[in-house]
Amino acid sequence: MTAAENVCYTLINVQSDSEPPSEVSLKADLEKGEIKAKTEALKKVIIMILNGEKLPGLLMTIIRFVLPLQDHTIKKLLLVFWEIVPKTTPDGKLLQEMILVCDAYRKDLQHPNEFIRGSTLRFLCKLKESELLEPLMPAIRACLEHRHSYVRRNAVLAIYTIYRNFEHLIPDAPELIHDFLVNEKDASCKRNAFMMLIHADQDRALDYLSTCIDQVHTFGDILQLVIVELIYKVCHANPSERARFIRCIYNLLQSSSPAVKYEAAGTLVTLSSAPTAIKAAAQCYIDLIIKESDNNVKLIVLDRLIELKEHPTHERVLQDLVMDILRVLSTPDLEVRKKTLQLALDLVSSRNVEELVIVLKKEVIKTNNVTEHEDTDKYRQLLVRTLHSCSVRFPDMAANVIPVLMEFLSDTNEAAAADVLEFVREAIQRFDNLRPLIIEKMLEVFHAIKTVKIYRGALWILGEYCSTKEDIQSVMTEVRRSIGEIPIVDNEIKKETGELKPEDEVSAAPAQKLVTEMGTYVTQSALSSSRPSKKEEDRWVMSLLLCDIVTITCFGFALRFNYDDVDRISLCLKVLSECSPLMNDIFNKECRKSLSHMLAVRLEEEKLSQKKESEKRNVTVQADDPISFMQLTAKNEMTSKEDQFQLSLLAAMGNTQRKEAADPLASKLNKVTQLTGFSDPVYAEAYVHVNQYDIVLDVLVVNQTSDTLQNCTLELATLGDLKLVEKPSPLTLAPHDFANIKANVKVASTENGIIFGNIVYDVSGAASDRNCVVLSDIHIDIMDYIQPASCTDAEFRQMWAEFEWENKVRLHLLTEQALSGFCGFMAANLYARSIFGEDALANVSIEKPIHLGPDAAVTGHIRIRAKSQGMALSLGDKINLSQKKANL
Repeated sequence: MTAAENVCYTLINVQSDSEPPSEVSLKADLEKGEIKAKTEALKKVIIMILNGEKLPGLLMTIIRFVLPLQDHTIKKLLLVFWEIVPKTTPDGKLLQEMILVCDAYRKDLQHPNEFIRGSTLRFLCKLKESELLEPLMPAIRACLEHRHSYVRRNAVLAIYTIYRNFEHLIPDAPELIHDFLVNEKDASCKRNAFMMLIHADQDRALDYLSTCIDQVHTFGDILQLVIVELIYKVCHANPSERARFIRCIYNLLQSSSPAVKYEAAGTLVTLSSAPTAIKAAAQCYIDLIIKESDNNVKLIVLDRLIELKEHPTHERVLQDLVMDILRVLSTPDLEVRKKTLQLALDLVSSRNVEELVIVLKKEVIKTNNVTEHEDTDKYRQLLVRTLHSCSVRFPDMAANVIPVLMEFLSDTNEAAAADVLEFVREAIQRFDNLRPLIIEKMLEVFHAIKTVKIYRGALWILGEYCSTKEDIQSVMTEVRRSIGEIPIVDNEIKKETGELKPEDEVSAAPAQKLVTEMGTYVTQSALSSSRPSKKEEDRWVMSLLLCDIVTITCFGFALRFNYDDVDRISLCLKVLSECSPLMNDIFNKECRKSLSHMLAVRLEEEKLSQKKESEKRNVTVQADDPISFMQLTAKNEMTSKEDQFQLSLLAAMGNTQRKEAADPLASKLNKVTQLTGFSDPVYAEAYVHVNQYDIVLDVLVVNQTSDTLQNCTLELATLGDLKLVEKPSPLTLAPHDFANIKANVKVASTENGIIFGNIVYDVSGAASDRNCVVLSDIHIDIMDYIQPASCTDAEFRQMWAEFEWENKVRLHLLTEQALSGFCGFMAANLYARSIFGEDALANVSIEKPIHLGPDAAVTGHIRIRAKSQGMALSLGDKINLSQKKANL
């Protein structure tokens, strides 16, 4: 093991601009200074040793002048000093001076102050020299009977670490700790003792648990957690023990500690697949989500519920708990609500859909006119989409949902209103029996619609599906009511000149007096003489409206009006005037047929995706499938047989097992970057290990000279949102020796980063300045932080409009497999999400000109959009690099 890999338990922040003091001044302060001066000098000594300085001349000075002091600050600093100071000679023998230190340890273990005793015991857990520990064993044993719990629990930890590292020093440790556990009353001491028995002698731990299994619910939460871990390990190794301990796990589901309930529920699911066990665990998870205030905890527990749902036999049990799951909607966090609604939608069935719809309708009504929370509009959108999905899957529910949702067509939030409109359009096409209800409700809210897009969609629905005379007349009345008096231009001019007051804006057409054959006066409306048919009258009115709309643009009254609109209106006027059978067929039949086809395709896609999901969840075992033996299974092939406690510990330490390529060594070699040349005096190469938010550089440094290299230091710097966590320690390399240096880099955002630097060293015996070898740059790949994701078309369009950074990359590919088949072009939208929660969008538009032959290049462009400039540019650079490699 190299110096850079030595185990370190202590990290101390050091100011880089401070000047290191000389050894002479430190020695003077340690010998003759006051308590405060000795304290400061000892701190400086510790920092210098951590930075690689040896300082062997100060060891005896500290033993003579600092070790006898009784100051508590000095005592704490000395524990740090004895931890990091070299205790052996270069040939591995213990230093003679450490015998004096050992006697000081023994005195501290018998000190009347419990804090000094406990701190010394904790320090002894870090010692790796059995020669120092052997004389202290009687004093450590005696600390198990100390009156203070702080001393006793640290004595247990010290005995455990000594037994694990040097079993011959205390061979009877399991028996000693078992007797201690039986008589101990303090919860923390019992927890440490029980933890030791789990790892040192599991049978004794089971014997103790058997004697008090009925009192487990009265124990403290820290002890209960350890008991849950033991039960899991025992039942994992020996499934026949499940019946013995499953009742204890059931009892722990009622614990007052949320952590114990969470672990107990997870353990119960792994021990039993009975419906009662799954229901109890799921109910426990739901209670945790509702009662815990931390949103991160809610999301973690929700993920566990979703994992339960993925198992086919558990889904039926969870369907009975849908109403309990919906209680989580009381949480204001949008992400929690989103996951909850998706889970409820996956679990809904014909048995509980009615209750689900009632709850969702109440939630929708609650969001009406509520603006105190910024996510209210987004939450309303989620509710509308969930109700939409319920109505499509269960058509009987549509009649209950439509009246509530139609009110939101007048919502000021266009996105929420657009979701309602999309639902209404699908419902009116699918459900013929609901068309009168939908048209009636839409006419009621038509005048209150505020956004242009929703107005246009509502008009299309009314025009497409109003078939009776009464409905058509109602629509015409609403249109006339919304537009005002005809002709529009004259009306607008009168308003500008003040001739028309606002309250007179919508008035009846002026009546005129006529004389009959008998000489009497009668009053007649504008359309009373030679009245045409109702159909022709409506056509005349609509033509007049369209002409007025076109004319109004010439007077500047219309806003956001373009020539495309004029062309469209002109086409409609032509259709109204000619009324050809072809145009009648297009407007009356083909439009509706296109909508029906689109909805059918979408429904087919949804069924296909659901079928794929169900196929994934169905565990099918064939008769000729190989049998898996747990002892012979590779780590990356283990599924439910994995030790969940060990996996969670590895995940917390950042050592999660990833499935490598077929040859793990080959996949590692792909990540090795050569930093120097083979002819340089120092050869270096780095293995780059990316682990979510951290990058670990494992740098191999080889001394290729015949000289001893002293203070060989790896100096690194970063470019981009990367930050070097700590400076690597200097090394001494013998001739033709090698060493590994590890450096940690913190990642803050998703963009390409560069790590650069050099290696500096001194040659032993040379009087020249320090030597320097410049290293090649290490480029951090953005693709290590980006994962494929999915979003709806509406979400994609919304993010596309919001994101302000765009990078347009031109494509020119010469590969044969780029485009195949009869189609010569391709357009697609791509979406990805980084581990930092950043979204990335891409619009691909490429073509392969058919007239240029089969060898023609594929050309086009990719437009990348992101919230941050760095992400958009980095993805563009990655695409350009891939192009260059493909065209080589």
